[in-house]
Amino acid sequence: MEKKKVSVPLVCHGHSRPVVDLFYSPVTPDGFFLISASKDSSPMLRNGETGDWIGTFEGHKGAVWSCCLDTNALRAASGSADFSAKVWDALSGDELHSFEHKHIVRACAFSEDTRMFLTGGLEKVLRIFDLNRPEAPPRELDKSPGSIRTVAWLHSDQTILSSCTDIGGVRLWDVRSGKIVQSLETKSPVTSAEVSQDGRYITTADGSTVKFWDAYHFGLVKSYSMPCTVESASLEPKYGLKFIAGGEDMWVHVFDFHTGEEIACNKGHHGPVHCVRFSPGGESYASGSEDGTIRIWQTGHTTLDEKEPSTANGPTSKVKVAVNDVARKIEGFNISKDVQTETKGERSTDS
Repeated sequence: MEKKKVSVPLVCHGHSRPVVDLFYSPVTPDGFFLISASKDSSPMLRNGETGDWIGTFEGHKGAVWSCCLDTNALRAASGSADFSAKVWDALSGDELHSFEHKHIVRACAFSEDTRMFLTGGLEKVLRIFDLNRPEAPPRELDKSPGSIRTVAWLHSDQTILSSCTDIGGVRLWDVRSGKIVQSLETKSPVTSAEVSQDGRYITTADGSTVKFWDAYHFGLVKSYSMPCTVESASLEPKYGLKFIAGGEDMWVHVFDFHTGEEIACNKGHHGPVHCVRFSPGGESYASGSEDGTIRIWQTGHTTLDEKEPSTANGPTSKVKVAVNDVARKIEGFNISKDVQTETKGERSTDS
């Protein structure tokens, strides 16, 4: 443990309040992108490799709890305490749709085929919106046993995953029938649920435990106790040799997937870590904190195992985002850069 190498992160400022959700796009022809949700009500889009700010989506009037990008990173979405979920044009920053709810929207996700948009929150109702017919009423699945904390699609959009704020476990819903077909049991409420890039694993964080489940047969593959209460965990997507977790101790921990041994511990945040996510190639990972910053850490600088082949730290060549490619993302964005440092008062309840 004493031989750990120090990793110096890229620190991304801009949010004036805690960062509560992060989402990486897949690799696109323009590179890959990172979107962040914050209690300051303004989701932000960044270059996923460099952390450079691209734009801010303005329009919410309350804390933003959840954010995501579609498969092509052409649209963004956010769920908010202002009782709405919004879909945005990720190229221009324009609001495309605003879906009103009856309570706080805590989670949202685009389907893999980008045609459907899923939301969940304090209403205890899952809603599926058809983005080809956004004016049509959504389909509602209303049998959630508690307030919804996380949602995700899996099995080529045939299954929906959800967890609750106030009770343990993960529910798996059959999209066709609208019924819960499987439950994954946990002692504490699941605060983070991630489907691995290859679709093999579901990674969950509940209390001070990180669990890995078989996404096809739903058996528990591995369960590891963490050094503190963790709020988020993410599995390295390329080789699956390590995972990260962050929580109340303000550190970002890196663990060996096969043994559960801690192989690195990254310090730098000044408040609890609310969210951690690996980039799509696994060469870096991001953490968002109560301190209002996002930190992007390089995977290659945090491994301790000298025998591990270098390719295990991610692809040998990074995705390079050309300046004019990023300019195409920025072009038409109607938000000025001084938004990054503007301090916004809280506009709605954070709960």
